[in-house]
Amino acid sequence: MNRYLFLVLLATSSTASAVVIRGDVVDAKYRIPASVFPALADMPGEGHGVLIAPQWVVTAAHAGAHAGHGEGITIGGVARRVERVITYPGYKRLPDALVKEALASGDISKVHAFLASSDDIALIKLASPVKDVIPVALYRGKNEIGKTIELIGKGATGNGIAGQVPHGSHRTILRRAFNVVTSADARYFWYRFDPPPSGLRLEGVGGSGDSGGPVLIVDKGRKQLAGLGSWNKYAPGHALPGLYGQLGFNVRISNYIEWIESVMSAHASTTPCLSRKAANSSSKRMREKPRAA
Repeated sequence: MNRYLFLVLLATSSTASAVVIRGDVVDAKYRIPASVFPALADMPGEGHGVLIAPQWVVTAAHAGAHAGHGEGITIGGVARRVERVITYPGYKRLPDALVKEALASGDISKVHAFLASSDDIALIKLASPVKDVIPVALYRGKNEIGKTIELIGKGATGNGIAGQVPHGSHRTILRRAFNVVTSADARYFWYRFDPPPSGLRLEGVGGSGDSGGPVLIVDKGRKQLAGLGSWNKYAPGHALPGLYGQLGFNVRISNYIEWIESVMSAHASTTPCLSRKAANSSSKRMREKPRAA
């Protein structure tokens, strides 16, 4: 098995809302200052989350795995101490055996199927409330398809012609791009990186290193958090990330509203055992009756 498939598997399991840009637009057009989205949370090392309440950050589960291991997260340029990480019960870590099988066979379809079946979302409770940054509202609609979305992240970059820069840093400067949601299921919605002239003026797609990064929709005049960068499916016939035709899969926040609110409510109480029971009960009901796309 060649080295390109290995890169596919590596990035597939750790990719999200970094920004790979159009090949005919200068990079400066995509760069933005941190003040554009102060609620962005930087995970230890790489990866992102989003402040959705004074003491709560939502992120992709695989990005938040190390947030509770003694390292804090940064919001608004300030380090914040983590109290706990609560992972959705339906999250499944990509097994090493499945990766090895794909490397041996050259077929990554089982990897994609596994990722599509996992609930890649987690909540991080901070040790103290954030008072200097305004949290972002959650998008509660179910009509993401056809909507223009805004992607924000600091991860690896590149362009749709050459693909993601090989061995590029997974934590670069902040960029923003746009795309249009093409499809959705209960767990994810996704978009396609279209080449010009089909793509948007600042069309972009997720790259490696910013899992858990925000995907925003403007609703009722304000930006709301509709998704979190999770994983990518590369352009047909190619084994390189970031080329035109790539699909970006994003955790569908609207499907997890009930769980998010139950966890935040439960862990605000003084009865942690009851809190966990309430959160898991809510999650069980959601799995039994998934909401339609």
